[in-house]
Amino acid sequence: MNKKGSQLQPKHVFLILVIVCVLLLILSSVSTKINSAVRSTINTVLMPMQKGLNSIGGFISDKAENLADIEKLAARNEELEEELAFLRMEAAKYQLQENELNQYKELLDMKDEYPDYPTIGAHVIGENSTNWNKTILIDRGSADGIEVDMNVISQGGLVGIVTSVYTNSATVRTIIDHDCRVGAMAVISQDSCIVRGDLEVYQEGNLILEKMDKNADIYDDYKIVTGNKSSVFLPGILIGYAKNITEDPNSLTKSGLLTPIVDFSHLDSVLVITTLKENGQE
Repeated sequence: MNKKGSQLQPKHVFLILVIVCVLLLILSSVSTKINSAVRSTINTVLMPMQKGLNSIGGFISDKAENLADIEKLAARNEELEEELAFLRMEAAKYQLQENELNQYKELLDMKDEYPDYPTIGAHVIGENSTNWNKTILIDRGSADGIEVDMNVISQGGLVGIVTSVYTNSATVRTIIDHDCRVGAMAVISQDSCIVRGDLEVYQEGNLILEKMDKNADIYDDYKIVTGNKSSVFLPGILIGYAKNITEDPNSLTKSGLLTPIVDFSHLDSVLVITTLKENGQE
């Protein structure tokens, strides 16, 4: 009787199962709410931090890229500066070569103008100027056959005359020098005159033209060349052009100015005529 009475009845088993299911449903509901609350709390706290970290990471990444770009640009800029410096150096070299070629061409053209005179080219390597004197130094000397009293020409006209000779250089007194006087004549009439240097007058770009007979056929714009009577200057070398010709107060002579063909402020290359005047007088 006792064993039979202790056994669970089916209805009791059913009731227990119902209670267990209800408890499981309650626990499930409570767990979902807890998980939701936890997720919400975590999202509230961590999402701003994550956004901030993402923003900082993006900023750092952008800066790193910018720094890399700046380094590349700096390296490229340095390369371009080196290329520009090289190109400028090459351009200066070509310009110098072009200037030298132009000078040689000018000297060759001048040789054609004076075919009867043997010449040798020289560069101007120095000058000496005072209130009264104007000389230049050239890079040709006795080793090249240069002698005192040789005529020097450039830019198609007379520069001066050699006064001192050294082994590898020579001094040339220019025709604008205060002590220089050149026996000259007009090309058209061959009437004689004297071209006298004067550095004060040359400041206005002129020399003095004097000792002309009052009846001499020499007027403004006449071409003046070295004359036949000069003791040292070879004949027929262009000096310049007459200007401001007027009669002197003595009524016997006339004088004026001469504009030289040579620009003595820009003398780079010259030709030395390697023959000497044999006879004649100033």
